[in-house]
Amino acid sequence: MIWLYGQDWFLNFDVFGVNMRQLFGVHTINLSVAIWVGFLALFGIASDDGVIMCTYLQQSFHGKTPRNIEETRQLVIKAGKRRIRPCLMTAATTILALIPVLTSTGRGSDIMVPMAIPSFGGMTIQILTMLIVPVLYSFMKESKLKLSNAL
Repeated sequence: MIWLYGQDWFLNFDVFGVNMRQLFGVHTINLSVAIWVGFLALFGIASDDGVIMCTYLQQSFHGKTPRNIEETRQLVIKAGKRRIRPCLMTAATTILALIPVLTSTGRGSDIMVPMAIPSFGGMTIQILTMLIVPVLYSFMKESKLKLSNAL
């Protein structure tokens, strides 16, 4: 998102006569402490979603020993479906909460906008966390199952 803010074509259109570049204050953003604080906030939220997903995956396997890869995948899919909504809601509320910050022009906006840009951009692609964590968890469980069957 930081890179996009520096591009001339990014948000270069009007909606109801309002230029989006002016509304969101799109200009080149230099790396600063505010940017790094935004990255820290993004990493915290993204890791929270990963923890939510992984914890429920572990709970769904607690006391169950799948006998084959298909049972493992079914348990992972079931757990992933149960935790997709909380992860999406976390991402959606973060994105919606940052829109007023990105459109602000008053005092402090010179610090807050660069702080919000990494979090906003990262949360838009944070959906990968919801997909990658179950896949990696399934891979780990399937590998353990293959090793135990080989022995």
